[in-house]
Parts: sequence; structure tokens; C-alpha cells
Amino acid sequence: MPDDSQELISGGHLVAKALKAEGVDVIYTLCGGHIIDIYDGCVDEGIDVIDVRHEQVAAHAADGYARITGKPGCAVVTAGPGTTDAVTGVANAFRAESPMLLIGGQGAHTQHKMGSLQDLPHVDMMAPITKFAATVPDTARAADMVSMAFRECFHGAPGPSFLEIPRDVLDAKVPVTKARVPEAGKYRASTRTSGDPEAVEKLADLLVRAEKPAILLGSQVWTCRATDAAIELVRTLNVPAYMNGAGRGTLPPGDPHHFQLSRRYAFANADLIVIVGTPFDFRMGYGKRLSPDATVVQIDLDYRTVGKNRDIDLGIVGDAGLVLSAVTQAASGRIDGGAGKRKEWLDELRAAEQTALGKRLPQLRSDASPIHPYRLVSEINDFLTEDSVYIGDGGDIVTFSGQVVQPKSPGHWMDPGPLGTLGVGVPFVMAAKQARPDKEVVALFGDGAFSLTGWDFETLVRFDLPFVGIVGNNSSMNQIRYGQKAKYGEGRERVGNTLGDVPYDQFARMLGGHGEEVRDPADIGPALRRARESGKPSLINVWVDPDAYAPGTMNQTMYK
Repeated sequence: MPDDSQELISGGHLVAKALKAEGVDVIYTLCGGHIIDIYDGCVDEGIDVIDVRHEQVAAHAADGYARITGKPGCAVVTAGPGTTDAVTGVANAFRAESPMLLIGGQGAHTQHKMGSLQDLPHVDMMAPITKFAATVPDTARAADMVSMAFRECFHGAPGPSFLEIPRDVLDAKVPVTKARVPEAGKYRASTRTSGDPEAVEKLADLLVRAEKPAILLGSQVWTCRATDAAIELVRTLNVPAYMNGAGRGTLPPGDPHHFQLSRRYAFANADLIVIVGTPFDFRMGYGKRLSPDATVVQIDLDYRTVGKNRDIDLGIVGDAGLVLSAVTQAASGRIDGGAGKRKEWLDELRAAEQTALGKRLPQLRSDASPIHPYRLVSEINDFLTEDSVYIGDGGDIVTFSGQVVQPKSPGHWMDPGPLGTLGVGVPFVMAAKQARPDKEVVALFGDGAFSLTGWDFETLVRFDLPFVGIVGNNSSMNQIRYGQKAKYGEGRERVGNTLGDVPYDQFARMLGGHGEEVRDPADIGPALRRARESGKPSLINVWVDPDAYAPGTMNQTMYK
């Protein structure tokens, strides 16, 4: 006979306790009968529940939450189509090295292989795009398995985990004494490693001796919260710094060591190139854009990434912050770290920056109508403050912005990452504003990208998450259109890539937000300021020139 005096707890409440122990304060979800006990547990644990209109949005929001906070995000979706709808969000987090947990429902164990509602082999589907995927086998194991999944998120470079929980496991109750509920801070170790000391000393020596060094600060600089260490190194050793991905904003615009437009020139002429937290993938031309004569050093959290696609002279596996701090310390005091002899090199790069800017300046200030995309992104860049988190969601229009928009603080740039997923914008806004209500959130969408997840603009209104949104509207999927035009000619450039002329400003107003239409470039700045002052989720529908293409689009660099 059961002991009625024993305190009982359900699987859903155990899940919520484990989420709380990990520091999760919000879950993103779309409801389903398989998962409702988790909601009840979250209410008891003080965890916010933000319900969205599509599970892809929930998964992207969990990814965005992780990037903004440094804590793992969590999305909870129902079985079958609920879980398959979230696949794209999980895959995006996997390629972007973003720690998040997706919890999916499942039919009851007692109905296994019987054709239960929404039954699918979720774990098999999720295994290739996660660091860990498993089924919770028993109610007493629910909290333990959640903690295990979070632990796996931080093994090596971070990434997503997946747990499916059968409904009978989630709804059943077990004695509290039989359930393992890991205590906050006591179920995983620090993953911060400082790299091989001999390799650190060797890199310090290389930096001291180099006459023309350059460093690329990638997304892991932000993942590791290594901003201070990176700044200390480039300033102490007088090294020009380039930034990409979430590493943008490590140095503020105007800093003497902040460079952007001269990267190709630097990588072609440097004698030492240090790549921090960025793989040699398509964004780096698979390593082929680096001078074959330069000494190349790669620092990364993941051993498998170092030296992949391109030979290197030195590889260091470790936390970017600890490694860079150790290198700076090792180099300090060695004939001023070689800093004094690099003034000419920095002047040379600054001249290259000014030349590139001069070529682009007419387009940045263009008064043409339809509006040139360079003018739009220039206005956005001028609009940003130190507290503006910038989110880019699109193809060609965001390629334009990547050359112009410069976040003014670390961790204030968000884009999908190497999977190139369209539709991350609204969910990233949701996560950023919910996690950091003190920050202004500014998002630039392509019209095609916004349409993928745009209905969750209503969720932003419902949860009172104001932001400044801009749609660069050319009624086209222009990045693809250019490739078709180049390959098949003008007669076939409009196949499968042309959209309707949608007034997104009216869409925003329909859903309770602020909306404006802009056709004159002189009206962009005032419209941005009015959106800021509205205190609402906003969309400024800016009609941009459909026949203007970003240089990256015209070079089709993403395919080379």
C-alpha cells in the first residue's frame, strides 16, 4: 500500500524545478495537451510562460535568449508537428553554437507503437542537430534528465539539447524522496579552459615579433564573455581588430583599434593573423581569403574546428577570454609587446578604410527614390545608441547592413549565424526585449524574411515588448533573384522570387502596433524616432530600390 503521508510531485513540476535550478526564468511555447503539466510547474516556480503562434518562433526565441543572457534558453512544444515545427530553430542554434533546451511532448509509454496522437521518432530526428537527445524514461528521472541535457549543452562549444517526455511520465506523480532534483550550481563543472600553456607562450612570442598582425574576434568572444580580455590584448599589443558575428561591438566604433572595411586588405597583407572563435566556413572563404604567406593562429572552444578546411601554424583550444588574457600577460614587458613598431601598419589600414568608405559615401547619402539600401542602413546606424541591440533578419538587405551597421556595445548584434535562417527577427526581438527590458531593440527585416514569422508581431504586442522594426521592402527575394539573373539572364530573373507589394506598416497597426510608410530617404530618420517614442512594437515599411544589390550578393560569396 502507498504511504499517503509522502509528498508527491508530478513530472511537469520536476521539470520546472530543474529549469529553475538552471536559472531559466522564461519558457517559449505553443500549447499542446502533452505538455501542460510543465506550465503548471512553471507557475509554481515563478517561470514566465510566453506563448507564441508557431513553434519555430519558440525555438528561435530560446536561441536568442541564450545569446543575450549567456544562460541556456528553453522552448517547450507538443509532440509530432509541434516538435517538427521547432526543428529549424534547433538547427539554427546548432550551427550558431547557442545553448538551448527544446522539450517536446510524446505519447504515453503505454501507447508506444500503437499509433498514438502525434507520435513520431523525435529523438532520432533531433540527434543529428543537437549535442544531446533523449527520452525521459521515468517520472522520478525528469529533473535529473533536464539537468543532464543542460550539462551537455556546454560540452565543448555550446549547442542545443532535446528531451522528449511521454505524457504518462510527465503527468504521473512520484514521492519527492524518490526523485533526484539537482541543486543549482552543483551538477556541472566549469567548462572554461585556458589552453595549452606552451601554445599560449608561442602565440605571445608571435605577436611580439609580428610587424603586421591582425586579429578577428568572432562570436565566441561574446559567448565566452571575453570582451575585456580582447580589448586588453589589442590595446596592450597595438593590434588591429576586426569583428564578425556576435563579436561585433567588442570594440566601439571610433576606437583606434576598431577596423571593418579593410579586412580583405588586412588579411592579404598581414604577417600574422589570429582567428578567435570563428570557423573557416563559407563566411571565411573556407580559409582561402587569408594570405598564404601569413602565420595563422586559430583559437576555438571546439577541438574539431581548429585547423578544419585550412592548415594553421598554431591552434589553441580553450575559452577565448582566458586564452587572450594569458597571451597578453605572457607578452607584456617584452620590448613593449611589439606595440611601438605597428603605428605604420595601423595607419596603412586606416587609409584603406577611408578609401573604401569614400567609394561608398555617395550611396550612403543617396537621395534617390526608390531608396538605396545603403542609405537606409546608414540611417539605422546613425540611429543606434549604446543601448541599442541590433537584429538583422534577411538576405540582401542584411548583407548591406553588415557592411555599415556598427553596434556600439558588446553583445548588441544578433543575426541567425551560419545556417542563414530567415525568420529569426521577431523571435530574437521577443527574447532580447523580454530578457533585457532596459535595452532598446532595433530590427531590420527583409520583406521576405519578415513574412516567415511575422504573425508573432502580435505576441510582441500582447506581451508589451516594444521595439523599432524596419522592413526593407523591395517585394523580392533579391539575393536569390540576383543569382538567377546572373546565371539565366534578365528574361528569367523573376522566377519564384517575386513577392507582392505588402504594406507592412498597415499590418503593424492592425495588430495594435505602430506603423509608418517611408518612400523619401529624408523621412527615414524622423520615422525611426517616432517609432522609438511610440513605446509600441513598430514596423517602418521602407520601399527600397529592387535593382540595388549588396556587393556580397553580386559576388555570390556565400556559395564560393
